[in-house]
Amino acid sequence: MESQRRSSSVRFATCSLVPDMRTVTFKNVYVQARSAVVGPLEKEGPLGSLFDKSYEDAYCGESSFEKAERVLLGDAVDLTLRKAGKGVQDIDLLVGGDLINQLTSSHYFAKDLEVPFLGMYGACSTSSLVIGTGAVWVEHGLARQVLAFTSSHVATAERQFRFPNEYGIQKKETTTSTVTGAGAALLSNEKSNIRVAAFTPGRIVDWDHKDANDMGLAMAPAAYDTITQHLKDMHRELKDYDMIVTGDLSKIGFSFLVDLMNQEGYDIDNRLHDCGLMIYDFEHQDIFCGGSGCACSMCVSMAKLLKKLEDGERSRIMVVATGALLSPVAVAQKGTIPCIAHAIVYERSDVK
Repeated sequence: MESQRRSSSVRFATCSLVPDMRTVTFKNVYVQARSAVVGPLEKEGPLGSLFDKSYEDAYCGESSFEKAERVLLGDAVDLTLRKAGKGVQDIDLLVGGDLINQLTSSHYFAKDLEVPFLGMYGACSTSSLVIGTGAVWVEHGLARQVLAFTSSHVATAERQFRFPNEYGIQKKETTTSTVTGAGAALLSNEKSNIRVAAFTPGRIVDWDHKDANDMGLAMAPAAYDTITQHLKDMHRELKDYDMIVTGDLSKIGFSFLVDLMNQEGYDIDNRLHDCGLMIYDFEHQDIFCGGSGCACSMCVSMAKLLKKLEDGERSRIMVVATGALLSPVAVAQKGTIPCIAHAIVYERSDVK
């Protein structure tokens, strides 16, 4: 037993883990290229002109919504590789995930590429999870080129987690609208003007929330936990970030997060934002509380937030993708909805 303790201590020391610290920092991970592809509702929103490609209908020319999601994913990856001047043969590792059972979209898309693949599930927090995991591989020299991607579709998500849209079930005002889209980012040790600076993995937070039609409220405590942990790890304050953007808390959840931060004495000073509130036009689009889904934070990040860094409008942005680890079976059995949030910090490469 004593020898096991000694070997365990050596192993953890080698990984440079610090007690009570969750954040991993990077010095050599850059975003080589990125893209975001969306459906019709997202194209009509305020960020519509920033997306690389959009479709006029939710089927994307396919016979089912599940196949449509794979089309979105394929477009996002293809555009990213074209921007980077790379081919599939140049990719060392794929890291991807989605919302469908067994990661159907990601697996069926990746099966023809013949590249090592890590499938990851974090519900709507998957965007930051795949970026963070890919960054670890690049930083430690395990891979030179890592392609991270994720996707979601309003029809496939509703069919799995609640009720198919075709049923016409009346939705509650607290409902969020799953973003139809996909995003991809090519991570590399080749220097560019945007780097991935840090990754704070979230822990599962469960505040005994049980309403599957109010995901924003359920996820807010997880976002609070990850943000405050990151600030503690980095010995920073909110003012050290130009923007801190949650994934898909939308109206109710975002308001709850702001209340939590205010109660603990954090000086928000208009630095907090939410992807689910940015992607749609609340005045002219029927989207209830705002956007959600894996593609929500991914598409907003790739199209809008990283462009702010690229254009020099911002220097450091933290994206805190939030996920409700919702199981329809557990909810039917009156179970709670545990949640998680993963944070990624993007910086301009010239930031010290």
